[in-house]
Amino acid sequence: MRVGVVGLGQMGLGLAGRLVEQGADVCGFDLDAGRRAAAQARGVRVVEAAEVVVAPMVLLSLPQDRAVEAVLLALLPALPKQAVVADTSTLDPQAARRFAAAAADWGVDYLDAPVSGGPAGAAAGTLAMMLGGEAAAIERARPALALVATRLVHVGGAGAGQVAKLVNNLMVATHLAVAGEALRLGALAGVAPEALLPVVNAASGRSAATEVNFPKWILPGGFDSGFTAGLMRKDVRLAQALAADVGAALPVCAAAVARWEASEVADGADFNRVPAAILGGA
Repeated sequence: MRVGVVGLGQMGLGLAGRLVEQGADVCGFDLDAGRRAAAQARGVRVVEAAEVVVAPMVLLSLPQDRAVEAVLLALLPALPKQAVVADTSTLDPQAARRFAAAAADWGVDYLDAPVSGGPAGAAAGTLAMMLGGEAAAIERARPALALVATRLVHVGGAGAGQVAKLVNNLMVATHLAVAGEALRLGALAGVAPEALLPVVNAASGRSAATEVNFPKWILPGGFDSGFTAGLMRKDVRLAQALAADVGAALPVCAAAVARWEASEVADGADFNRVPAAILGGA
């Protein structure tokens, strides 16, 4: 199985490394020479330009719309007909629809395929993937996608995967802010977060924030999830822009997002530092 990967950051490298471990012939590219060297050390065949990543199946893992657009401009003319590009980046749904239309002009299928599970999930092959695009293209891509994701959910047509991802991450950001604030209430009332979490997680207040983030990264102080505060801020801004486009009022989520925007935690820091700061009263 030949698979290309463009974008070898933490997520992309995790995807590429997992595919190599599963026996795939992986060709990869990143603008950063250091990331290319890291991928090569994992067994990826590294090339010097995106348009050389020619395979029936190509995964993209890129930071924003304009990076995806630049890669597709170079890559699409070089791909074979009926190739599938699965874009794991988190984007504006309208951008995903434009990219799908541009790919179709070259006889290529573009799937918006954002993921949940982080670099650890990519490396372990346990991601959840939210797919927007044609069912036939998903079936052609399924053998490769199943190597990196245990849950492949076809949400709908082009852009639907991105809508699902933005809804998910808006909820994650809100849950984390709410959990930090509520646990701070408990601490001020004399019950430590370490004592509260087992109660919450055995009751109806639980969420991934309380079941995973607080016990795994926040309370131990590890802050090494591989996902930055800047990326979460980007995602919730995209969610707010989508809400404005469709006329959806989000007063509760907007209040949580305001905490993310007002936080002094740097964009490059682990995103769990924001709810940790809320817990600490910052």
